[in-house]
Amino acid sequence: MGYCNLPLDDDYETHGEVPTVHSSHGKEVNSSSVGWMHSIDLWTPLKEMRKRYYRDGYLWVKNLLPEEDVLAMRESYFTHMSPTGLLAPNTNARDGIFNPSKDPLPFQGVGGQPQAQCIQLLESAHTLPEYAAFCNHPALRSFVRNLMGWEQEVMLKRAMMRHNCPGSLATGVHYDKLFLRGSEAEFLTAWVPIGGCSARGGGLMYLENSDQLGRELEAEFSESAKSLSDEERVSAFNRHMAADGYLSHDAEGFRQTHANGRLKWLVGDFEAGDVVFHTPHMIHSSTANEDEKDRIRLGSDLRFYDAGAKVDERWSEDWKNGDRL
Repeated sequence: MGYCNLPLDDDYETHGEVPTVHSSHGKEVNSSSVGWMHSIDLWTPLKEMRKRYYRDGYLWVKNLLPEEDVLAMRESYFTHMSPTGLLAPNTNARDGIFNPSKDPLPFQGVGGQPQAQCIQLLESAHTLPEYAAFCNHPALRSFVRNLMGWEQEVMLKRAMMRHNCPGSLATGVHYDKLFLRGSEAEFLTAWVPIGGCSARGGGLMYLENSDQLGRELEAEFSESAKSLSDEERVSAFNRHMAADGYLSHDAEGFRQTHANGRLKWLVGDFEAGDVVFHTPHMIHSSTANEDEKDRIRLGSDLRFYDAGAKVDERWSEDWKNGDRL
């Protein structure tokens, strides 16, 4: 397998000292292995935006959504989830402060193993009218159409809101195509942080220039899955994959093994209103939530196709715990 490209000539955006972060099972990613993501603003020419998206594998757009709309969604979500006891007493739902007296693992969100009461509320949160309106935000939808050059976009119904409490497990290393193999059509992922989220607060991190590596890995998986049934072949949990579908839970180890230690994990300090778009094969993970104020990280994963394209029909229903997608 070939390696990804070396860092681009313009190197990394500078935000000050690069932090040491931890990956999903608490393994350290030293600051020497970390760089800062690039961001762009809405005044950036569309041609430059597209160039960056296809060149870098991601596009971090500052202030795409009105801050108040994002914070209102955060408040709605944590108000909905508050009966579980995950919020610190006498705190505002909009702040989303985790209750420090609780063990975070039973209060994990989508992708974790939450307790029964959490599961019921997590599922119903995805059918809230406020969330439907948020996913259909005109500023987001029009930007998707312009970026991709589509006359009309289609969003998969299986959209997800993921909360990550301080001290709980983070998202493992993966690329999205692993879980969306039911169609060969191109799709676009939008990751929307619902509230501010620092580099050490559980936000996404990207292995720089790794779109090609993701394509090579997927080609290898496809070759090994040729003898499988169609149903098993498209599953991220088939016999040739890890039990949970991820490539690794050790971001630093993955960087050393698959990129010969040459590529950095890129992080950012995200603000309410920012949106990050990435390609189907861009390799990413999330950092462990080590927020100093015990803020719960909340974000939403949205996938878009060109209208009329063949979509992954397995994603045509609202998220349900244990749906194995």
